[in-house]
Amino acid sequence: MGFNCGIVGLPNVGKSTLFNALTEAAQAEAANYPFCTIEPNVGRVPVPDHRLDELARLANSERVIPTQLEFVDIAGLVKGASRGEGLGNQFLANIREVDAVLHLLRCFEGETTHVEGTVDPIRDAETIDTELLLADLESVEKQIATVKKKARGGDSEAKARLALLEKLNAALSEGTAVRNVALTEEEKPILKQLHLITSKPVLYVSNVDEDSVATGNSLSAKVQERADQEGAGHVVISAGIEAEVAALSDPEEKQAFLDDLGLQESGLARVIKAGYRLLGLLTFFTAGPKETRAWTVRRGANAPEAAGVIHSDMQRGFIRAETISYEDYVAYGGEAAVKEAGKMRIEGRDYTVQDGDVMHVRFNV
Repeated sequence: MGFNCGIVGLPNVGKSTLFNALTEAAQAEAANYPFCTIEPNVGRVPVPDHRLDELARLANSERVIPTQLEFVDIAGLVKGASRGEGLGNQFLANIREVDAVLHLLRCFEGETTHVEGTVDPIRDAETIDTELLLADLESVEKQIATVKKKARGGDSEAKARLALLEKLNAALSEGTAVRNVALTEEEKPILKQLHLITSKPVLYVSNVDEDSVATGNSLSAKVQERADQEGAGHVVISAGIEAEVAALSDPEEKQAFLDDLGLQESGLARVIKAGYRLLGLLTFFTAGPKETRAWTVRRGANAPEAAGVIHSDMQRGFIRAETISYEDYVAYGGEAAVKEAGKMRIEGRDYTVQDGDVMHVRFNV
């Protein structure tokens, strides 16, 4: 089960620098000119979780395997991208394939050329939003034309799809993103089939200068206000600093560097965690002598669905899940003590997995 976030923004806002830092490798070319990233770059990064190491210590595990999130570095959009300006059509197609959007905004002055000539993150956000709205509007209009004939012929599925498309067409025409349109339970599964960009959740990431990384600045404050109004997420980072932190191999050296900047954790850790929340994900664990491992599942998943993340056979032949909360596992000092205290739970097919569950799945195929 893969989950990915696409990093979008205007050219020269720091997307490739952020991506390089995220993946701790120069997988994307960071250069001071528009369109330096021609193909989307993909990197999988571990999701920071202090619980994993603690569980591994208590289970005396030989290996520790974190859960991961995928980031896609998508080349910079420009005004007119929805009409094919720059490399617009290609980039818009790439955005359609991701699960969530990380919208990187430049909130620093400097020598790097800004495609608009001046630094204004709200203007930049509106430019990107407009292009994505126009791209969705064009897509919806085309789909309406296609589905109308089937709907007139009495096809019930086509009628339901047409009704939703017309509803979204009206909203997009008024400048409303699809994610902000109220939908019925019946409309939600239809929406997933439409592949609309503005239906995806958004995380704004303000890229600031080094002096502002701990507290933000006046520009990032405007982005925070916009995010609050939209109900979107927001993280402040300095992509340049994150690249420096990522280059340090010694954990103690990294932490000392962050301490000097007044930071408890790296901006990248906050971006990864925020992306994880943005996608509506949670982590459950398996722990034992061979390995302790973190697994990703969508919030609301039941026990068989979580078992299926580990292996499809486990979902198919699911019997029960022997489950311990992370808090109990740590408080009692491991699985054996938890069992002795009667704190292990036997959960069935209808159990909704909770963040931090330590599970042992019993199955038979």
